[in-house]
Amino acid sequence: MRARQPDRQGYIDRQDVKVGFDVYDNHAPTVLLLPTWAIIHSRHWKGQIAYLARHFRVVVIEGRGNGRSDRPTDPTLYNDNEHIADFIAVLDETSTERAVVAGVSQGGHLAGVFAGLHPERVDGAVLIAPATSLTPPHPERVAYKWGEKLDTREGWAKHNQHYWLSNYPDFVDFFFSQIFREPHSTKQHEDSVGWALETDGEVLGATVMSQSIRGDEERKVLASVRCPVLVIHCTEDRIIPHAEGVAVADVAGGDLLTIEGGGHCPQARDPVVVNLAMRRFVEMTQRQRSLESVEVRR
Repeated sequence: MRARQPDRQGYIDRQDVKVGFDVYDNHAPTVLLLPTWAIIHSRHWKGQIAYLARHFRVVVIEGRGNGRSDRPTDPTLYNDNEHIADFIAVLDETSTERAVVAGVSQGGHLAGVFAGLHPERVDGAVLIAPATSLTPPHPERVAYKWGEKLDTREGWAKHNQHYWLSNYPDFVDFFFSQIFREPHSTKQHEDSVGWALETDGEVLGATVMSQSIRGDEERKVLASVRCPVLVIHCTEDRIIPHAEGVAVADVAGGDLLTIEGGGHCPQARDPVVVNLAMRRFVEMTQRQRSLESVEVRR
């Protein structure tokens, strides 16, 4: 049962891949909630949608690979440029000229890249625990090679192409145990495992083999962002170090909201903090846009 039902549901179809979206009508401005990694679908935003929809028009994209969207196994269909083309197609289909975009983890990476490459469509960007590549990762995350057959199945060795094909549910359970490190996270863990089991290891492997904007190129794109940026990152994130959020905010010229003691998905574990921060940010971006419009008319 949802706290609020969408006013409209639809699909865009690009290269024979259907991507779903939901619209929660309200007056402008629009908040565009982006997909994260295909391991979970758009219900990870369930703690934000009803609240934000009381104040803004909200459009939610169901990313390719899970949920109501198709699940191609061709890695090229998960490249960053394909996701961004989906975002633009959804904006066009919903008659949305511009929006404040928000994304979590991989969605945070995509939000930053989208803002840098398409400033004409983005009024502001909220990057929550962005899975960007400006600083070194946690050492345990890169201790094993994803594409090699391994002799061990312990810990992060489960983050492995071959293991996903043989025991995807076990990887899923481990992965979300690392995301939700906070006490009393049973509900968030169970929800996420259930959503993850709506796709499979072959699809998830295709997303890993896709091409993303990384390294120096990503830094250049983030440095080119001219809209307001808010980065939200927790100090005990076991997936993406807090130092990454600090670096992203610095490079993109944005503000950083640090949540002490939190893990990788604060939108699920600290929804009130995230919701209030997002509301203040969207309202600020609209005040700034209004001032810019006044200056142009002068």
